Amino acid sequence: MIRGPAMIIAGEPSGDALAAELATALRTRAAERGDAPLDYFGAGGAAMRQAGIDVRHDLASQSVIGPFDLARRYLSFRKVFFDLLRWAEERRPELVILVDYSHFNHRFAAALRQRARKTNGAWSPKIVKYVSPQVWASRPGRARAMERDLDLLLCLFPFEPAWYAARAPSLPVRYVGHPVLDRYPDEKSLQASERKRHEILLLPGSREGELRRHWPVMAEMTEKLPDARFIAVLPNESLLRQAREGLAEPSRVTLRVGGLAEGLRESWMAVASTGSVTMECACFGIPTVALYKTSFLTYAIGKRLVNVRYLAMPNILADREVMPEFVQGAATAENLARAARTILDDDRRWTAMREDLRKVIATLGAPGASIRAAEAIQDLMAGRTSGPVSR
Repeated sequence: MIRGPAMIIAGEPSGDALAAELATALRTRAAERGDAPLDYFGAGGAAMRQAGIDVRHDLASQSVIGPFDLARRYLSFRKVFFDLLRWAEERRPELVILVDYSHFNHRFAAALRQRARKTNGAWSPKIVKYVSPQVWASRPGRARAMERDLDLLLCLFPFEPAWYAARAPSLPVRYVGHPVLDRYPDEKSLQASERKRHEILLLPGSREGELRRHWPVMAEMTEKLPDARFIAVLPNESLLRQAREGLAEPSRVTLRVGGLAEGLRESWMAVASTGSVTMECACFGIPTVALYKTSFLTYAIGKRLVNVRYLAMPNILADREVMPEFVQGAATAENLARAARTILDDDRRWTAMREDLRKVIATLGAPGASIRAAEAIQDLMAGRTSGPVSR
C-alpha cells in the first residue's frame, strides 16, 4: 500500500499520456483494494492534469532531442529541475515515478537519491522509471547508473529485461507490455476496400525541432506525388501554424490538430518520423515510410555511439527493414517519394508490409500495460520482488 503522496514527472506529449494512464491504473488498483486514493503531484502536461495530478510545470511541451538540445536550454531546465527537487523535499513523497524523458529524469533520480540520503533514513522514496531509455542502442554503460539510482524499471519491450539482467543484474526490471495496445484495444486493421486509396498520412513528429527538420522534406515530397492526397496530423496549434507556413502549395495538404487514430485507420499509407508514432502505425497496420533528421553535430556523434541497424522501433523488433527508413542525408524528398510510390502502386508490397506489421505487434503480447505497471509498483511498495529481475 502506498500511504504518502506520489510524485510523477513526465515530459513530451507521449510521456504525459503514459503518466496519466499509469496514475489512473494506480487509482483503479487502489480502489479495488479498498486503499485511500493517492495524492499525485509533479510535472507533465494536460493529460496529467485531466487525470487529477497537481502539475506544477508543463514539461509536455518542452521537448528535448539529445544532450545538446538539453544543454542549449540549460538555464530554463535548471530552474525547473531544482524547483521540483525542492518540492519533493518539502512533500517527501513515498513514491517517485519518472516517465520516459530520460535526459531530464535520470539526472533527477540521481539528485533525488542524493538529497534523500542526507536525511539519514528519515526519507527514503522508492524511485521508479517507466520506459527504458534505449541504452541497448547506445551508451550501454548508462545501465550501471540506473542500477544505482532506481528501485524499479518498467519496460515496454520483451527483449529488455534480459538485456539488463546481463549488464545491471541488481536492477529490478519488469516487462509490462506496450500501452499502444491499450489505447486501441478494439482496433481491427481495415482492408484495402475500406481505406482511402492514394491518401498519405504525414506525421513529422511532436517536437518543434523535428518539424523544423522533417517538414520541408515532406512538403517537397508532396510535390513529387501529384496523384496522392495528403493529411498531416500535428499535436498542437503552434506546430500546425509552423507547418502551414512551410507549404508551397497549402491546398495539396490538409493540416489538422489531433485525429491521429482516424488518419491511421483510413489512410492508405504514412510517412512518419522514426519516433514512437511508428508503433502506432504498426498497430493500425498502415504501411509506413520512416525518416529522421537531426543536427550535423548530434548525428556525427550519435553515429559513433549507436549500435543498432535501425531507428524505427518496428524495424528493431523485426530485426529487418519492415518500414523503409531514411536517416539524415538519405532523408530526401526524392527517396521518400520513391518509397511511397512503391507502396501506392504495388498492392502486393502494400499487403506484405501489413502482414509484417501484424507480426511485429504480435510480439508485444496482450493489452494491459498500465495495469501491469501499476501492479509492479504495488509489489515494489509492498516489498514483493516478483518479476524477471529482482534485487
